[in-house]
This record gives sequence, C-alpha cells and structure tokens, in this order.
Amino acid sequence: MKVGVPKEIKAHEYRVGLTPGAVREYAAAGHRVMIETNAGAGIGATDDDYRSAGAAILDSAVEVFASSEMIVKVKEPQPSEWSQLREGQILFTYLHLAPDPEQAKGLLKSGCTAIAYETVTDGHGGLPLLAPMSEVAGRLAVEAAGSALKRSAGGRGLLIGGVPGVQPARIVVIGGGVVGTHAARMAAGLGAEVSIIDRSIPRLRELDELFEGRVRTRFSTIEAVEEEVFAADVVIGAVLVPGASAPKLIRRSMLSSMRKRAVLVDVAIDQGGCFETSHPTTHADPTYEVDGIIHYCVANMPGAVPLTSSQALNNATLPFGLALANKGFSAVLENPHLRAGLNVHRGRLTYKAVADSLGLPFSPIEQAAA
Repeated sequence: MKVGVPKEIKAHEYRVGLTPGAVREYAAAGHRVMIETNAGAGIGATDDDYRSAGAAILDSAVEVFASSEMIVKVKEPQPSEWSQLREGQILFTYLHLAPDPEQAKGLLKSGCTAIAYETVTDGHGGLPLLAPMSEVAGRLAVEAAGSALKRSAGGRGLLIGGVPGVQPARIVVIGGGVVGTHAARMAAGLGAEVSIIDRSIPRLRELDELFEGRVRTRFSTIEAVEEEVFAADVVIGAVLVPGASAPKLIRRSMLSSMRKRAVLVDVAIDQGGCFETSHPTTHADPTYEVDGIIHYCVANMPGAVPLTSSQALNNATLPFGLALANKGFSAVLENPHLRAGLNVHRGRLTYKAVADSLGLPFSPIEQAAA
C-alpha cells in the first residue's frame, strides 16, 4: 500500500505521524511510504533519516495526499487537508469529531474512510492509541499548572510542593482514568496535596491502593465536587466519554466561589472541554482569565514534547497501521478493535457517540460498508 505522512500544520504541533523507525517497519512489510519534506523536523528527524528508513520524500502535502492510499497523521485534519481527501482513501489519525461539526462535514463530503485513534479499543476494554497521549497530557497538566500558578502568569503565586513550614498547593483531579492517574502521580511526587474524584468505586479502590494513601479519593457527587473545587488551588479536568463531548463539570457560576487566581487545566478540551468556560488555546498563548480564574486549555498538550510523544504514539499505532496497510478496509471488518475506531466511511458517520453529539444520522458499519 502507498502510505503518506504530511507535515502537521496545526499551530505549534511538532509531532509526526510516522517516525523513521516506524517507516522502516512499513517498508520491511513491503509498503511504499511517502513523507512530506521536513515532516519530522519537530522531532529532529531529517529527510535523510527518512530516506535511510526506506521512505520517499515529496515536496508538498498536495503530492502526499494525491499519491497515497492511506494517510497517517497525528492531529485532526485541517480544512486544507480534509478537502484533499477522497473516496476510498484511509485516514488514520486523532479526529475528536464530537465538538467539531465542520471537520465532520468535511470528512463526510470527502467520502474517505476515517479511523480515529481515540476510539480504537483493545481486548481489555481500553483505548490503546489514546493512552500514550493521555499519559503525556496527564503529566504535562501538572507542569502547566505549576507555570500558571506563578504570579507572573496571573496565578496565586504558589509553589506546587511548598517548602518546609509552608503548605503546598491543593490539586484536585476530576477523573481517575489514564490522564487523572498520571496527573495525580506527578502532583503527589512534587509534594502537592492531591484529591481524585471519580464515579467508579472499583476505580477509587484501585487508586487508593496504587497511591497507598498519599492521594485522597472521593466519589463524585455535586457536593463532593463543590467542596474540593472551592478549596483547590488547581483543578485538572481529566474526564472522558469515548468519542462523545465531555460533560461540563464546572459551571461558570462556580468560579466566584473558588480561590482567586486558582488554575483550571482542561485536558478534555479536545472533546469540547469539561469546564463551561473552557475554549481551546495554543502553546503560544496557553492561558486566559475568566472571573478571576486562570484557564489553561491547550488542545494539543503532548505537542509540546514531540519527541517523547511521537515515539510513544508510534509504539501504540504501529500494529494497527500495519494491519490497515496490509489488508486495507478488510482489516476494519476483520478486527473488532479497528472497527471501533471507524468514525466515517463513504459519507456516513459510523460511531454512535459522535453522531449523537453532532445530531447527525448514525449508520452501523454493516450499512456503511454495504
């Protein structure tokens, strides 16, 4: 199969769909890989590195899209990219369609087959292609909070871990999944006072055992959320409803009861955000203030550490990408985990949570593939 990797064009996105090591695996399997020139610059991979791995270097994204049967990316396609997709072409990338109706319409119009990293599953009920970026984002969330807490950034002027004789920052993590667990680990490691809120009692038990009492766990109720949020210096939103828009867990009316210049870090912003006052920001301008509360809502947090992120992502996506390259759309029909990743096929939405969030018709894969 002809596999293409365009350079990412979203603001301050330095990751790359395939590393040279991954290209070597595709080439060894008999596939032709075409890389847009300088696509790997953000991770320090040169065109010569890709040539040595077996790739052909093309001068533009237009050439990559036109000559490829499958496009492998990192972030969701931008308007100039989805307009180049065509029927029968496979797109394998993060999509996050639920809060993005324009992208959904663009993909539907193109007729392409779009498989979303974030909804591919595994045999344990997990999301293996979302997990590595969730791990990175969870850890970065605490670093971002530490920067935003500085008075020069508009924050409360707190050091996360405090110093002897001075109370550390109080950090509340809403959601005990992959993002929340890694955020709590980082925060606790820095010496913060940490609470995790989640709706799953079994998960709270697991977290209690994992952290051996160093992190407070609370079952999610309206009262518990208010008590924790109002006393927090930092709130990290780490909730996930696979494929669907994130629920709004902190309303604007709650901000007035929070500590002034406290920080909200919305890791769920790719799925629309879990705070009512959230809107996407960039690494160039990551924060803004609403009612005296600092908001950090960067929509591609792992893009700040592209070398780590690209390697971790490629480790996870490689087996699935090779399956698609080897068998094409048949791999989706044969593999239930890739099937779960199918969001768009031949002008139809094939993932129910996305269709419901967008208010558009849902087509089961059997109908869409007929």
